[in-house]
Amino acid sequence: MRSSLFLVAATAAALLTTTACQRNVAVTTPTDAPQTGLAGSVSTPAPTSVNTIEPTPDNTPAFDDKKRPKWLEDRIQRHLSEKKANPPIHIYSYQFNGATVYYETSPCCDQYTNLYAADGKMLCHPEGGLTGKGDGQCPDFTKKRTEERLVWQDPR
Repeated sequence: MRSSLFLVAATAAALLTTTACQRNVAVTTPTDAPQTGLAGSVSTPAPTSVNTIEPTPDNTPAFDDKKRPKWLEDRIQRHLSEKKANPPIHIYSYQFNGATVYYETSPCCDQYTNLYAADGKMLCHPEGGLTGKGDGQCPDFTKKRTEERLVWQDPR
């Protein structure tokens, strides 16, 4: 049985070799001198151990801090007074059903996210929980939300 497999493999290799030769494929090595005239010149600079490009700091704010409602500022201060969450809390503003809403992420694992109206009233929990689908009170939030803006993220 092994000899017949070897024979089949050898026959297939021979056919492939014969087919490749029939296509008149030729490999040549260029003999022209390089345009610079030097055969051993290095065209790329040697690597250095230090950065050659200095990053420029971006002075634009990382999040939208204009016109935050008082209740939201209070909520942010509460987050800052607590132990840092992992992952860090983020608060986004969106347009949803014709109104501005604020979406607050959860610190971790199966916890509900929060969606607040512009006046601070809790609307629903769009995500999280055991199913990951929230409390079911606003199932279309992720489909209908627009104009996402990062309002705040925990800087710690």
